[in-house]
Amino acid sequence: MSIDTIGIVGAGTMGNGIAQACATSGLNVVMIDVSDAALAKGLATIAGSLDRLIKKEKITAADKDAALARIRTSTNYDDVKGAQLVIEAATENLELKIKILRQLDALLAPETLVATNTSSISITQLAAVTGRADRFIGMHFFNPVPMMALVEIIRGLQTSDATHDAVRELALRLGKTPITVKNAPGFVVNRILVPMINEAFFVLAEGLASPEDIDAGMKLGCNHPIGPLALADMIGLDVCLAVMNVYFAEFNDSKYRPCPLLKELVAAGYLGRKTGRGVYTY
Repeated sequence: MSIDTIGIVGAGTMGNGIAQACATSGLNVVMIDVSDAALAKGLATIAGSLDRLIKKEKITAADKDAALARIRTSTNYDDVKGAQLVIEAATENLELKIKILRQLDALLAPETLVATNTSSISITQLAAVTGRADRFIGMHFFNPVPMMALVEIIRGLQTSDATHDAVRELALRLGKTPITVKNAPGFVVNRILVPMINEAFFVLAEGLASPEDIDAGMKLGCNHPIGPLALADMIGLDVCLAVMNVYFAEFNDSKYRPCPLLKELVAAGYLGRKTGRGVYTY
């Protein structure tokens, strides 16, 4: 399948990042959101990101103008009808995603592929609410999308080889490095990453080292660009806790038990950077 137009549902952090990656790779983009204000904010974020690339001499002003010209915005789902692939990049909420996917399924052509950018929800479960389960797939980008090379391509139980191959080819066209993953809670990266963060909270709770020394140890000893506790603050402690709760429930294995300190910080409203306080104060 030849893909030249991408529909993206969601103009937030992930949606506008995906839109930028597609537009700078020469693809036409239709970005959908619920309000003109959300779309304007998404476009402004893209423009700011492209300006930073100009300052770094990664692109030219003409490249920026060309990329922005390839992005069309709309609050009307009908405007994605001409896309060969639609990527759902809405908030990480099961009920919302199901509502969006059913709405898309009813209006898209039978051959149109649909992907979700979910980081935690079952691809098999989401595929089952559509009439195109074989043409449904997970396409998990990482934040910030324009800078991060990895894309997890997650096959649901029903995903066809043709769908997988077309989406993998698209990821390569975007300059990304795709890895193919089977459907499971957390897929690959978050399955490894979030339990590591959880273990860092256990180490902190046991008083083995200060937050600064724990983060320094992982940065200098494992060559991580950021320590696990600082990363948790960036992700959001509530998000980390929610992911661990999913693992604990889905796997029924005590090794995924959320650290009590993580739970207590979330209960206190100390969620990280977004609230000004988490493990660290901002």
